[in-house]
Amino acid sequence: MAVTIKRAALIVVSLGVLSFIFGVIAENKKPAAGTPISGKDVVICTYPSDPSVVLGYLSVAFLILSTLTGYWSLFYPYKGKSVPQSVLFQNTSFFVFFNIALFTGGLAATLLLWPTITEHLHLIRNVHHNLSTECPTAKTGLLGGGAFVSLDSALFWLVALMLADNAREDHFDEVEKDRKVEHAQVLASTEYHVKGGAV
Repeated sequence: MAVTIKRAALIVVSLGVLSFIFGVIAENKKPAAGTPISGKDVVICTYPSDPSVVLGYLSVAFLILSTLTGYWSLFYPYKGKSVPQSVLFQNTSFFVFFNIALFTGGLAATLLLWPTITEHLHLIRNVHHNLSTECPTAKTGLLGGGAFVSLDSALFWLVALMLADNAREDHFDEVEKDRKVEHAQVLASTEYHVKGGAV
């Protein structure tokens, strides 16, 4: 099955949507706080079932896949025809959306990883020597925000892909025009030499 721009776009958006869904579910499943249990000079925090860590890591994984696929799709030689990267980056709109897609992908990864890792650490390091600890969880809202930015990133990759497709078509049209002009010049030169030789 040949890779087409439509298929690449569908894959990028699907991965972005999966990242978004896992991030939103992770935000909703995150417990508000743990329950402190006092021991001898320590407080042990117990937390209810918390799938937010696994869901957060899944959201990050799909974000990374979406970003890598988005980046790859821009420079893939569709129909066996490749375009120099310099041609794409000469298009101002493509350059802007490419950089926005990279930035939002990095921001989404930060917003998703920070609370996920924090929550993971709260779960595995649940014995505290500070007797006044309240058994906190990761900051609320970051996973949800990261999920939305992850979806935005996928959509920016989609826009960049459409702009890359336009730049590819313009490039091939120009190459074809140049080829026709060159062919016409060669014909004219040949006719001139033939006529000159006949005289």
